[in-house]
Amino acid sequence: MSAFLFSPWLAVFAPVALFFAWNQAMFRGEAKIPRRSWVLLVVATALTVIWFVGGWRYGLEYQGLRHTRFVCAVNVIWLALLWTLFLATRKGPASFKLNLLLHWILFAWLAWYAFPWLGELP
Repeated sequence: MSAFLFSPWLAVFAPVALFFAWNQAMFRGEAKIPRRSWVLLVVATALTVIWFVGGWRYGLEYQGLRHTRFVCAVNVIWLALLWTLFLATRKGPASFKLNLLLHWILFAWLAWYAFPWLGELP
């Protein structure tokens, strides 16, 4: 059992399971963006900024300036897209398609790019 906790399968299936569990109403056709998704975006944005500030020096030391800047730039693009989509839903009711796209992008970012490894590899 403990081997599964550190397996690559967990990295694949945990974000998928969280995506499906996070907004079950969406899979019943609900278009409304839940408040907890806003909270998740705000908290994740703050934490990724803290992550980069705390790991920047290690990223420069172990991955180099080019890689660290690139990863930071990609994160800024993800966040700009997420915030644009979230703010677009405040102007009017979201559609089911927009709700699905918004949550897919949110969880893809969280699983893939929100907290990159900046430092020495294990």
